[in-house]
Amino acid sequence: MKIAQIAPLTEAVPPTLYGGTERVVSWLTEELVALGHEVTLFASGDSRTSARLEAMWPRALRLDGTVRDPNALHMAMIEHVYRRAGEFDIMHFHLDYYPFSLMSRQPTPFVTTLHGRLDLPEHQPLFQTFSSLPVVSISDAQRRPVPNANWVETVHHGLPVDLLGPKPAEPRYLAFLGRISPEKRLDRAIRIAQRCGLPLKVAAKIDRADEDYFNDQIRPLMGDPNIEFVGEIGDAEKPEFLSGAIALLVPIDWPEPFGLVMIEAMACGTPVIAYNRGSVPELIEDGITGFIVEDEISAAGAIRDLPAISREGVRRRFEQRFTSRRMAEQYLSLYRRLMDRGRMRPHLVSAG
Repeated sequence: MKIAQIAPLTEAVPPTLYGGTERVVSWLTEELVALGHEVTLFASGDSRTSARLEAMWPRALRLDGTVRDPNALHMAMIEHVYRRAGEFDIMHFHLDYYPFSLMSRQPTPFVTTLHGRLDLPEHQPLFQTFSSLPVVSISDAQRRPVPNANWVETVHHGLPVDLLGPKPAEPRYLAFLGRISPEKRLDRAIRIAQRCGLPLKVAAKIDRADEDYFNDQIRPLMGDPNIEFVGEIGDAEKPEFLSGAIALLVPIDWPEPFGLVMIEAMACGTPVIAYNRGSVPELIEDGITGFIVEDEISAAGAIRDLPAISREGVRRRFEQRFTSRRMAEQYLSLYRRLMDRGRMRPHLVSAG
C-alpha cells in the first residue's frame, strides 16, 4: 500500500522533547514501514524516519525563530500534497481541518485524525460544512461536542512496546509530566502532594503562551522544598523518572482528547491518578492501572490505595491495549475500508 502521512511542521517527527502529535505520527509511520508498506512522510527536514521523507521546511518551526507565519508553510504543504495525490493509495492527515476544503476536490481517499479539542463553538459550523469527510477520533470522549461529524473510527494512540519500560527503582515521589498550562492544573498536583505529605517531581514544558500563567500562578507554589521542578524531559529520561514515581498525577481541568502521559506511565508500570475528564475513563481502568478521581480529597484517598495495584499488571495492560503495532493495524484496516469505499463510488463518464 502506498501511504502518505502528513504531519504538522511545528515539531520534527519525532520531536526532540515535547510534541504529542508528531510523536504519534512517527510511531505510526515506523510501524507501517515495518509492516511492509511504502510510506511517504511529509514533515520538517530535521525529521528522522525509515519512510521516504519529503521535507516541507528545513527544520521544526518551534526551533526556527525566523518563521513568523507558520500557517503559510502549512498551506503550501497541503497544496504540494494535493498535486501529488495521485501517487498514493491513501493519504492520512494530522493537520486538523486545514486539508478539508482542498482535499475534498480530488479522488484519492484521505482521512484526518483530529488530535485536539473540539468543544469550541466555532467548531460547529466547520463540521456542518464538511460533514461528509472521514475523520478519526483519538478517544470517544473527543467526539461528544461534534456528534454530526463523519466519524469513521476511534483509534487510541499507541507507543512502541520497547520505547519505555519499568526500571529498578524504589518509588518515592509523586510525578507530574507534560506541560504546565491552566488546563493541566499543576496547582492541584502540588496541593495533592502536600495533603499526602509526599514529594512531587515536575517534569514539564512551559510554552511561551503559558509563561505568564507559570510566573503568576505556579511559581509562588514552587517554594515548598518537597516540590522539585525537573524541567522538560525526553523519552530517554522518562523510564527512570516514571519508575521512581509512586503514581503519575493527571489532575486535568479540560476535556482531554487523549493524554499520552497516561500510557507512558503505564508502559513503565506506574499507576495513574487522574481526574474524571475527557478520555480518562477510556484509558484508565479504575483499580487496575490507576484510579479515576473527582477532587483533591479523593485523589489523596487513591494514593493510600495504591499498594493494591500491581505495577507488573499495569505494564501488562499497556502491552495489551496501547502499543503502536495495535494502532498501526487498526489504521490499516481503516485505510482498506476507505479505499474499498472509493472504488465503489460511481464514476461519471462524459458523453463523447
